[in-house]
Amino acid sequence: MELNGKHVMVIGLGVSGRAAAKFLAARGARLVMTDLSEDVALADLPAGEVHLGAEDPAWLAGSDFGDHVDLVVASPGVPPTSALMIAARAHRIPIMSELELGSRFVSAPLIAITGTNGKSTVTVMIGEIFKAAGWNTFVGGNLGTPLVEAAGGHHQVAVIEVSSYQLELISTFKPRVAIHLNLTDDHLDRYRNLEEYGQAKARLFENQDGDDWAVLNRDDANVWKLARQVRSRVFSFGFERPATSSQENSCAVWRESDAIVFDVAGNPGRIALGGFKLPGRHNLLNAMAAAAAALAMEIAPEVIERAFAGFTGLPHRTELVRVKDGITYIDDSKGTNVGAVEEALAATTGPVILIAGGVDKGGDYGPLRTPLKEKVKLLILIGAAREKMRAALDGSTTIESAPALADAVKIAAAHARQGDTVMLSPACSSFDQFKDYAERGRVFQELVRAL
Repeated sequence: MELNGKHVMVIGLGVSGRAAAKFLAARGARLVMTDLSEDVALADLPAGEVHLGAEDPAWLAGSDFGDHVDLVVASPGVPPTSALMIAARAHRIPIMSELELGSRFVSAPLIAITGTNGKSTVTVMIGEIFKAAGWNTFVGGNLGTPLVEAAGGHHQVAVIEVSSYQLELISTFKPRVAIHLNLTDDHLDRYRNLEEYGQAKARLFENQDGDDWAVLNRDDANVWKLARQVRSRVFSFGFERPATSSQENSCAVWRESDAIVFDVAGNPGRIALGGFKLPGRHNLLNAMAAAAAALAMEIAPEVIERAFAGFTGLPHRTELVRVKDGITYIDDSKGTNVGAVEEALAATTGPVILIAGGVDKGGDYGPLRTPLKEKVKLLILIGAAREKMRAALDGSTTIESAPALADAVKIAAAHARQGDTVMLSPACSSFDQFKDYAERGRVFQELVRAL
């Protein structure tokens, strides 16, 4: 892909957009950079035309360069309804994501992970497996380090978290191993329904062929139906042994007692879980998905086992903050949808005081009613979505509202008794009161440690 002399617009100047802009500038592209926010740091941006604030399709005409834009690179947070995106499509200007751009310049095989929940955990877990095997490994994508930053590196494999937003704008992106973990309601403020959201996720497999692998969750019907549609080889994972596991070309992993058992086209084996530390059924599924991906790339089972034993999880994902006076405090700030909260509650013992709320993402809170009745003695709601959540969950448990997270932590501490768990698992995004879920989690931890 020739970039030298091309006139390229980068829409969105967050982590992904800034990385794309620097990558493009280093390869001789002439840049126009835009962001809806007027509060954007400019000091480290490469040279080029910069527009902040309300979008103007006239920018595509290229006021500084005297010619129209040749290519648009859009950040994941830029919606299809953006005025610049609509105008670019109308003028038939190619549009791609930073993910697509980066993939064209990375020669290492790609292992790409998507799904509603568990993506980051599985991405880092797989990265640790390959590092344990001695591979020069890039770990990033939607997780934090954009894929374009792997371009020109001497990596033997690139393990990347991939979001539905990024997949909307791919055309040639082709992972060697593509993993789909699960699909539940999320981002319904962007997609019309679960089907449309699932279609975006399923684009992960569209450029694969028979030399590639699709790692699919047998226990999730919305994911497993893709097994009949993909052109790649299927490696399945799930709790029960599949009926086809003994067939010659079948590749699968499942759980037996304290081990992950696998059969790769007639070659069986076991990966012990004695040293695996992450709690909950969902993390066992995450481990199975990671094992399947590693086995597909011919990593030895003993290496996978060693990596599992050393893996302690990621921040803000059912992370133990402290135990004080017999009360356990858990930070699950990354639980930004209903499915994630269900998983966190299932992995928690003892009566729970749950702190939830934030910015509504358009999903249905109804599925939380049963786990709230079974496990939660008090639900404390914060943020912009708290009244909507109260209406949806009324009668399932005792509910209180708090104006801010600090107030919620004080209320939780006052009601908690020895043996209880106080958990932040919001079922919402954080942008009404915090920069992101990580800041929300850090603040929660600071408040808990100050008790």
